[in-house]
Amino acid sequence: MRIILLVDRYLPSPLSSAKMIYDLATEFARLDHEVTVVTSDADLAADVDISRDRQVTVVRVRAGKIRHPSRIIRTINETRLSGLIWRRAGSYLRSHPCDLVVAYSPTIFWSRLISNLKALAGGRSYLVLRDLFPQWALDAGLLRRTGPAFWYFRWQELRLYRSADVIGVQSPANLDHFSNSGLRGRGRLEVLFNWTVTDELSVADAGWRARLGLQGRVIFMFGGNFGVAQDMDNLLRLASALKGDSDICLLLVGEGSEYARIEREIALRALDNVKLLPAVSHGDYLRMLAECDVGLVTLRRDLKTQNFPGKLLSYMQLRKPILASINPGNDLKDVVQTYDAGLVCENGDDQQFRQSALRLASDPDLRQRMGNNARRLLHDKFDVASAARQILSHFGGDASPRGWQIGQDPA
Repeated sequence: MRIILLVDRYLPSPLSSAKMIYDLATEFARLDHEVTVVTSDADLAADVDISRDRQVTVVRVRAGKIRHPSRIIRTINETRLSGLIWRRAGSYLRSHPCDLVVAYSPTIFWSRLISNLKALAGGRSYLVLRDLFPQWALDAGLLRRTGPAFWYFRWQELRLYRSADVIGVQSPANLDHFSNSGLRGRGRLEVLFNWTVTDELSVADAGWRARLGLQGRVIFMFGGNFGVAQDMDNLLRLASALKGDSDICLLLVGEGSEYARIEREIALRALDNVKLLPAVSHGDYLRMLAECDVGLVTLRRDLKTQNFPGKLLSYMQLRKPILASINPGNDLKDVVQTYDAGLVCENGDDQQFRQSALRLASDPDLRQRMGNNARRLLHDKFDVASAARQILSHFGGDASPRGWQIGQDPA
């Protein structure tokens, strides 16, 4: 089968989506499919670059920054993305038609490109839906239901759903969004968990502790997107509450719309127990994480949609216990607690967040046990081979889907 995967960022980007699509593309290729990844790259010199990475063809198209600090510029760049890719890489894509398009969202602006690719050879499409936008922006107060921006994004969202033959959401609770929005009857809907390669990783010590001056301290690491949905102020409140505990440090590594503001806040609050670093390569990120002790997750309290952040995959892969402060009702709490893979509280319960951090910091045996359990959780629920089989099962594969379909009880 000829498969095209669409993603707005690809390796060497440190974003979890880039690594997830890399792992999925590699797995499809291992199963003897002809695989092409199509992505954007703001740093590309030429309009388009086509290369081979092992058995995968990678088509990179020069486009504006998707993770831009300005929401207006980001929206413009994302809106133009499908058309820009089609214009700049269209000759290659037309000469290499596909049987299946697998699109990763965010972004919500793939519909035009998906439709064009499907029309070339009567192909079909699977939407990997990781971000229920614009709903989360409405919940966070960034958009008003009566405003034109919300309805524009809503229109783009519906176009994206109509372009997909199958939609895979990331948790059972996400199915409620489709029911509550009157969208449940649009095509086939199922749960597709996040994924990664579950092989044991051997990561050499790169001396990050020494470089950052953190020898002898317990390091809580957050890596990835610094956005509104993450509520980075939640981590700053935790850092403020832990200022008297000199053995603890929060290491924040990534990029996004909130990065510059958080940098200013750290300085204003004199948070000397926080280290802030810009995004690094995926390899450096893993080496850095390997030397840390706990993986941090934060999600904005007023989010109504559920999110299983991709950063958890790296935490679990490297046997890091999870410390999470999330929105009420999120499936993540039940999953982590069932496997005893970490400590989870609701965002807003700052006292519990601090107590959980202190509990993990003071007990290395607890960290080791929960880290090992996190590794077991990864193997049981988030294996890339299972995700690939599930996607392919809808399009002529011989494996049974592992997700929940419309009408099934996800319990």
